[in-house]
Amino acid sequence: MSISPLLLRRWEPFAHFSEAQLEELGEHLTREHVAAGSTLLREGEPSADAYLIERGGMRIERHTPYGLFSLATLEPGDLFGETSFIDRNARSGDAVAIEATDLLRFSPIALAEAMEADQRLALSLHWTFWKSLSRKLRLTNEKLARFFSSAARPPSATSPGKRDATGEFRIDLAAKRKLFQEQKLSTLEINFLSSLSREKKFRPREVIFREGESGEEMYVVLDGRVMISKYISGAGEEALAFLERGDYFGEMALIDNEPRSADAQAHEGGAVVLAISREVLNGILDINKLSSLRLLKILCNLVATRLRELDDKIIGWFILSGGGPDPGEPTGTEAPDVASPEP
Repeated sequence: MSISPLLLRRWEPFAHFSEAQLEELGEHLTREHVAAGSTLLREGEPSADAYLIERGGMRIERHTPYGLFSLATLEPGDLFGETSFIDRNARSGDAVAIEATDLLRFSPIALAEAMEADQRLALSLHWTFWKSLSRKLRLTNEKLARFFSSAARPPSATSPGKRDATGEFRIDLAAKRKLFQEQKLSTLEINFLSSLSREKKFRPREVIFREGESGEEMYVVLDGRVMISKYISGAGEEALAFLERGDYFGEMALIDNEPRSADAQAHEGGAVVLAISREVLNGILDINKLSSLRLLKILCNLVATRLRELDDKIIGWFILSGGGPDPGEPTGTEAPDVASPEP
């Protein structure tokens, strides 16, 4: 039996779907019931299904030498499992039912033919996953700060870099095109991004943006490296990720219109980045047009990778602190995808 479009319309993740898309999507979803205390997904499993909680609740957790570590507690309307759906990597945690729970299951196998036949459906579904993963990345960053506010072993402290005005800088259009060609974007996408992105050059440790600022641009690394970090009161600066050529960053603030959740600065040797404005991004990813599914998939994979890395980092610090205080997690997060922040 197919899932009613009216039911799917109740949930925020599907607000941007058309009625026809919801009807098509509902034809390929299945319901699943999980008894209270039962484990739906296990760490290391190769499955790639994603889930929406219709009723009940799930906990995402991972086994450590100091017992279970809770990565997220999920409620009705929350998605989990998107990370493995996107990157096809194994689950990085267990998904356990807190109570009797009803789920809607998104099988990549069942949906493959429909998404291949209708690129707009594929685009809408990846938009849903991109927004969900970006939200989880933001929540995981917040959890990181809570962890260090209570953990016994703080990270090494360093002083944040200075922000200086970046001077005029120009690079050859061919260098921009080559970067986007490497990502196998279409000729239209390559021309669009090459023409409308703005090059910026940063010296070593020069700040690109700071946590708490509003964001009107996202970036892609053209040359050098960029460090994403978080400054934790009483502990200092902690590196979250190092980005290299072809990596995108800064997109979260453009998705949810919330302030930056971390700092970005050029690493040793400096960095050259291409800035892509909100207007340009909206233009190329407009779900009401035939947008760039390839670019959206790239962005989904990048966020999924960062979520997995950040979950591993938090677990590693938990172990190094001897099983120190579990900071808990706000409702709606999730973590290992359960494979990173979600299964």
